[in-house]
Amino acid sequence: MDFLLSKEQKSIQKAAREFARGELAPMGRELDLTETYPADIVKKARELGLIGLFVPEKFGGPGLGYLEQAIVLEELWKVDPGISQQLCSLTFGAEEFILFGTDEQGKKFLDPIFNGDGVMGFAITEPDAGSDTLSAATTAVRDGNEWVLNGSKVMIGNGTKGTFMLVFCLTDPDNPSRSKRHSIIAVETDRPGYKAESMHGKMGLRCSDTAAIYLTNCRVPAENLIGTRGNGFHQLMAFFDRSRAYV
Repeated sequence: MDFLLSKEQKSIQKAAREFARGELAPMGRELDLTETYPADIVKKARELGLIGLFVPEKFGGPGLGYLEQAIVLEELWKVDPGISQQLCSLTFGAEEFILFGTDEQGKKFLDPIFNGDGVMGFAITEPDAGSDTLSAATTAVRDGNEWVLNGSKVMIGNGTKGTFMLVFCLTDPDNPSRSKRHSIIAVETDRPGYKAESMHGKMGLRCSDTAAIYLTNCRVPAENLIGTRGNGFHQLMAFFDRSRAYV
């Protein structure tokens, strides 16, 4: 078995290293001290194909793999963790579309991240539910052809910059199995009832957007359910299984 990087992977590694040294290094400290979102660097990273390397081409991504994603992020994090965190978070949760979503959902939500100004986030953590994700209390109630969401999330990447959020929410509270009570729903951030407040004064990663999110009778179409109702916990674990290799 050959554990050496391929020629293509070495080329990707070199490109990421040069980008980090040329773009991140000169701006990292200033952006961190001023808590400034690295908009120009995000734009350049999109253009160079240095984000979401594991996302399939049919959804607008480079169509590579998790190893290539890890190779790029390793080079970026060597130079500046804050900017690197922001670049990583642009596609944080994309695995949900790849593994469980429909092609239509993947094209609708993921393609703009690579070919436009799309930014996603994954709203999982709550004030009273961190690592214990099954205690998440944000609710989504079906009302006709819509889901109505209520609750709050905290420490959410891209909460104020995202064009949409994946929200881990309680849809089936009466299911006797705790692991079958939650679902994952995409929420566009321009919908009424969505509010986000930036969190300042973090110990580090200060140029990356982190926010508290409040959902108040926020309505989204029923088709924004990603995967299967009640399967949210298992879908979340599948995402963690893959993303922990590069986060």
